[in-house]
Amino acid sequence: MAEWLLKYADPRGEMHQQVADAETEQELRDRYTQQGYLVYSIRPRSELAGLSRRLGGRGGRKLNLAKFLIFNQQFVTLVRAGLPILKSLDLLADRLTDPKLARHIKAVREEVRNGSLLSAAFAAQRVFPSIYVTSIMAGEKSGSLAEVMDRYMTYQRLMLAVRKKIFLSLLYPSLLVVLVIALIVFLVTYVVPSFAQLYSSMSANLPMMTQWLIVVGTTARAYIVVGAVALAGAAVAFRLWSRTESGAERVEKIQFHTPVFGDVWVKYQVAQFGRVLSTLLLGGIPLVQALETSSESLGSRLLQKALDRVRKLVREGQPLSAALASTGIFPGLAIDMIEVGESTGALPAMLNSVAEFYEDDVNTRMTAALTLIEPAIMIFMGGFVAFVLLSLYLPIFSLADTLR
Repeated sequence: MAEWLLKYADPRGEMHQQVADAETEQELRDRYTQQGYLVYSIRPRSELAGLSRRLGGRGGRKLNLAKFLIFNQQFVTLVRAGLPILKSLDLLADRLTDPKLARHIKAVREEVRNGSLLSAAFAAQRVFPSIYVTSIMAGEKSGSLAEVMDRYMTYQRLMLAVRKKIFLSLLYPSLLVVLVIALIVFLVTYVVPSFAQLYSSMSANLPMMTQWLIVVGTTARAYIVVGAVALAGAAVAFRLWSRTESGAERVEKIQFHTPVFGDVWVKYQVAQFGRVLSTLLLGGIPLVQALETSSESLGSRLLQKALDRVRKLVREGQPLSAALASTGIFPGLAIDMIEVGESTGALPAMLNSVAEFYEDDVNTRMTAALTLIEPAIMIFMGGFVAFVLLSLYLPIFSLADTLR
């Protein structure tokens, strides 16, 4: 039998993690689901097997969150209208326009038809966000499924809006960078070698800056294919390395210390953490379990490890604000606001305020940084073009003076 690392929640909402024996992953999942547990994840105990599962085929399993949000809006509407959950899934599963989402919803429908809880059915697909599965589990326990899903949809709308703003802010500078690179490649690999042939036929005495530019241009033209292949290979190798445990942590450490953008990246993660934790606490999820789900929803391994330590400290009786302060990652203002929320008994509302504050701060800083980046790119492009033109046309001016 193979050994598996199992993470699951018992009927009281407490998280457990243990090593279990089973022939297959599905056999182990079915065994614990039948006992009334909500299985979060099952992974091979071998680190090598875990790595291969992370690198293989995971990217194609992501959901379209906008279409998933539309599904939830329709699902909540049907549930509020008094339709049973199974009937609601029957009506929606065959009408979804996204084939990937439709396939998973049909699988959820079959799980529910066979007697599984709705939360367990969604968890079994292993593609739905952990905050979504946990929210549904809270709604099932409290009997307020529609209200809990409304909170999740509010959270999802806000997160999609924030991501859209950031994407639109980065779109123009990214396009500008691509155009600048294309212009540099064109000048160096096409224009410069053409002038090099002209000057070679004229046996002209070239200035030093022109000689340097011609050497770079002719070399780049001769090895452009090899350079492109090497660059693509390096990009693929970096991508694979950054997905490993050590590689991802090294990349994130560099992100942390990047001027301006490192601070923005941390604040964006803190805003997402506050939004997720507030949504879960409002849904009735215990703090320790909510911290577990919140850490899984973040895109930072360093923050996930920090929240693992926070969860242990909170379980031992420390306040959330003190546990977060011990990590040395969370901003002081966020910790102070959370401490006030704990002392006043309004932690979910204060976490929501933390998320709103840092989302606004991220938008402001991104706008200011990109406002400075755009003219810097234009100045660089203008300076490079001026250097190339001066280097190429200076010998022509010298030849004209000689002829006179």
